[in-house]
Amino acid sequence: MTRTEGPLAGVRVLELGSMYAAPTCGRMLRDFGAEVVKVEDPTSGDYARQWTPMKNGQSMGFARINSGKRSVALDLRSTEGRDVVRQLAGKFDVVIESFRPGRMAEWGIGYDALAAENPGLVLTSVSGFGQTGPSSKKPGFGTVAETGSGFAYINGWPEMPPTSPPFGFADSIAGISAAMGTAMALYRKARTGQGDHVDIALYEPLMFIIGDMIINYTGTGFVQGRVGNGTGSASPRGVYQAADGKWLSIAASNQGIAKRLFAAMGRAEMIDDPRYATNEVRMQHNDELQEIVKAWVGERPRAEILADLDKFEVVCSQVNDASDIVEDPHFLDRTLVELTGSTALGRVLTPGPVLHLGSYDGPTYDGVPAIGEHTTEVLTDVLGLDAAGVARLVDSGVARQG
Repeated sequence: MTRTEGPLAGVRVLELGSMYAAPTCGRMLRDFGAEVVKVEDPTSGDYARQWTPMKNGQSMGFARINSGKRSVALDLRSTEGRDVVRQLAGKFDVVIESFRPGRMAEWGIGYDALAAENPGLVLTSVSGFGQTGPSSKKPGFGTVAETGSGFAYINGWPEMPPTSPPFGFADSIAGISAAMGTAMALYRKARTGQGDHVDIALYEPLMFIIGDMIINYTGTGFVQGRVGNGTGSASPRGVYQAADGKWLSIAASNQGIAKRLFAAMGRAEMIDDPRYATNEVRMQHNDELQEIVKAWVGERPRAEILADLDKFEVVCSQVNDASDIVEDPHFLDRTLVELTGSTALGRVLTPGPVLHLGSYDGPTYDGVPAIGEHTTEVLTDVLGLDAAGVARLVDSGVARQG
């Protein structure tokens, strides 16, 4: 392996999923070397192509998730289109899909049918409620996962309604989890030669993240509510406004950091105060403690406060907006990558891989595919169709060439 060859080099992924979660899984796998072929509807393509904001007719959200993939346009509503997908699946290591549970089996391309022809296939299914259980057939998007998982109920302030996030939170976490499940199934395949069916429900990874609220309720009967910027479990922690109107966060979530925070504030004696000596009693006096921290932060500009906190090794950060992020030297060095090859978007930056490997420098993000841009080359190279065979599929409306 070279530093330019990812750990998934040689792995072929057929992405039947649309919108957000399943394509996020495809992007995670592509980030680490897999070849991803995206199957889209010949007429409209992935609906995410219509997401705003757009620039020169190109959805920026779609570009972020799908750059570097190849697009094949096939009509899965047609018997012949599904037959082409079945043939393709026989040549691929992974199929990702996000149809309602049971739909793939109804079409004759469910896991059992595909695995009968390709025993090593990994089928990764992403759905609202999973492939099993009483609610499995219900439709579900990220908003349903964010509310049904309990996240929205504990997000926000007590006086405000439950709040769902203004971005694809549940979808993103489910997509990353689906990639992890796919990688585990590929590892099993490498050992045994057998594939597997990976089953991801949109709500489950998010429910795991907020699982303390569930175990706390079953253990104590306490129903966690909304606590604003606090955690409800450690103090002092929160988001505070400095004298210049700028915002910063402080997370004194263990005893050592709390002691260092009080020292940075010039109030080292607070750690011996019976009201603030331990996290348990700090939580009992959290409201008054938050007012003390708020007042201290509000006395000086943000840069000065952060400099003092850094000197005492207190966990803290400025509250960044997008302009702050793209100017930060650390993010520019480690996290942000340039999305290239799109004349519609010009030069834009986007977050790169979510983890780093010592053996691999990471991918390039080299162009957003048009609908069906790679139909001819994939059907020719993978299935061995000749020009006449591809033309017949295109002329009948089963396929589309970009």
